[in-house]
Amino acid sequence: MNIRNASQPRRGFLLGLGVAGASLALSGCGFALRKAPNFAFKTLSLEGNTALINQLRRELRAAGNVTLVPKEEASTADAVLVVLGEDRDRFVISTNSAGLLRELQLRLRVRFSLRTPGGKELLPASEVSQTRDLSFNETNALAKEGEADLLFRDMQADIAQQLMRRLAAVQSL
Repeated sequence: MNIRNASQPRRGFLLGLGVAGASLALSGCGFALRKAPNFAFKTLSLEGNTALINQLRRELRAAGNVTLVPKEEASTADAVLVVLGEDRDRFVISTNSAGLLRELQLRLRVRFSLRTPGGKELLPASEVSQTRDLSFNETNALAKEGEADLLFRDMQADIAQQLMRRLAAVQSL
């Protein structure tokens, strides 16, 4: 009998034991994959027509467990999400020795509140923000503008996901 062949079943057993132990440890610590959000409301009115609001509408439709109500019928909805403001800012972080721009910081801030049609606040006025840094080169200014637009879209998608999690955190109406 070859010693090499005898160690194969033992190695497989130890590997299986290690995987089982790791899965038990992860389940014991509360680890779970992210699930589709469950909302306390069944219908939601979402006011506005910006790119962020349209992204949020897509996210809510994809979740599938909430019905969007048009702004005109907001009084029939269980909850009303109001986007109070959306700011896109650019800040200069650094310049070179000649005073030319070297690095920018892009920031997207969204202020919102969630209330019932009767006026009860479910989520008081809150703010969510994202920032990204962007290196800048004068010779590639047009390409850097396109990159800034892509970064703003990425931040918008991240903020839409954060808003979904905050909406799901509302326990009752």
